[in-house]
Amino acid sequence: MSDTILPYLTLAAILFCIGLYGALSKRNAVIVLLSIELMLNAVNLNLIAFAKMGVNPSLTGQIFTLFNMAVAASEAAIAVAILVALYRNKGTSDVTEMNQLKK
Repeated sequence: MSDTILPYLTLAAILFCIGLYGALSKRNAVIVLLSIELMLNAVNLNLIAFAKMGVNPSLTGQIFTLFNMAVAASEAAIAVAILVALYRNKGTSDVTEMNQLKK
């Protein structure tokens, strides 16, 4: 592995661990959504680093990152819409309170 790719992979690992901690330990749904987005951005950083400085550099990782960003943006929009609807019904954004589906 090249010496120039190591800082990118280290930063991505740190970002992913911070996102994982936030997704598993926080109770606020908005913070959980932001933590998931942070984890997706860490994966995108890995994809771009390997696409640029990997064994076989190509545009495949960068193109996949663009698709991943588009999916993450649509996921965030749908998740925020669901969160707003749940907040209107329950009156809280605590994820432990949102455990029942409406009939």
